[in-house]
Amino acid sequence: MSQHITTAGRDRADGSDAGRARPSATTGLADDGTGTVHLIVGSEAARLVMTGEIDQSTNADLTDAVNEAISLARPVQVDVRHVQFMDSSGIATLAYLAQRTQSPLTVIQPPDVIRFLMEVTRLDEVVDITEDDPGFPSRS
Repeated sequence: MSQHITTAGRDRADGSDAGRARPSATTGLADDGTGTVHLIVGSEAARLVMTGEIDQSTNADLTDAVNEAISLARPVQVDVRHVQFMDSSGIATLAYLAQRTQSPLTVIQPPDVIRFLMEVTRLDEVVDITEDDPGFPSRS
């Protein structure tokens, strides 16, 4: 069984997410494009899943999830297939993750906007990019 650790952007000083857009039932994306960050931890790997707009508003959550992934010392898959936008803070955090993991990151189905950022920053030279979801290993 996999352990799920979920983080999502916060807009209130008390840390609650009241007032945040909720994911659409059909796309899994926040209705207003708001970004979400989730870290799924399995016995053999971790998967960082991002959706919507990854920008300064999601930076703290992305950083927390990345630091957790690094501390696990397991292979990391990064699922960005539903990311609509990523700013420099997001790509910098992915570069940070790529430098600190023991095995190459696997980036799953990057859309053109993410692929462009990875090429410009040369991050594509140090990560494995796959167009097919390799699946997430879980305990049998």
